[in-house]
Amino acid sequence: MNRQPLRLAIMEATRILTEAGVASPRSDAELIAAHVLGVERGRLPMVPLVDPPVIDAIGQLVNQRAKRIPLQYLTGWAALGDITVNVGAGVFVPRPETELLLEWGLKLLHGREYPVVVDLCTGSGALALAVQHARPDAVVYAVDIDAQALAWARHNADVHADAGDTPIRLYSGDVADSTMFAELDGLVDLVLCNPPYVPEGTPVPAEVAEHDPPRAVFAEESGLAVIRHAIAAAARLLRPTGGMAIEHDDTHGSAVPALVRARRVLTDVQGHLDLAGRPRFVTALRVS
Repeated sequence: MNRQPLRLAIMEATRILTEAGVASPRSDAELIAAHVLGVERGRLPMVPLVDPPVIDAIGQLVNQRAKRIPLQYLTGWAALGDITVNVGAGVFVPRPETELLLEWGLKLLHGREYPVVVDLCTGSGALALAVQHARPDAVVYAVDIDAQALAWARHNADVHADAGDTPIRLYSGDVADSTMFAELDGLVDLVLCNPPYVPEGTPVPAEVAEHDPPRAVFAEESGLAVIRHAIAAAARLLRPTGGMAIEHDDTHGSAVPALVRARRVLTDVQGHLDLAGRPRFVTALRVS
């Protein structure tokens, strides 16, 4: 069996993905190769030659990716913070931009013992599970309205609990329901939310348009409908000095902070940029 240079397979994969219009062709080619080989991406240079079946397996996944199927659907997982979660058809894939929102939340919790955390619109459960992994002492609640998303979140929650993490508390609920988590009113240290926020009719990449659940991506009222409810929930749930962080569309850099400032109980309202320098999330604190 003639072994072949892995480097050439990655070059060919990069060419195919570039022609297909994939946004990060070289990165995706390397991640696919690493997935097939069962190694970390950084260790690919340690594997100079591979067998033909490996080349074939890489080629099959590359052809799928060239059809703009999300890379995470092909590998079966996505990363957030120090954890990974399983993802696939029917659930929103966590994005790298959300890392910054997570970092802000964990920084707020620093020095607080046994904090109470609520993750609204939890999707795959990634944010809630990342917080719980980083803070085993926290009591983390997560909620979503979509049955498919909750099935993925339950699966991911079970996987992380089996691995030794403190279990999160997962619920089915509507962020627009003013009685949701009413027993927690005024008791929560941190509210996080990555809601559907893309204005309806906005052109999106094929990976999003054809694979992400529309309900997890688009929102009415120019993308602000769910965000309004999330802000109202945060204002109600937070304890004095508690904080909230809500992700939003890059066209919402003025609108969302204005909605937060309209809540008198919220102060220190700040907008934050994502990794590409675009407006991406807003934070605020509950007045003491």
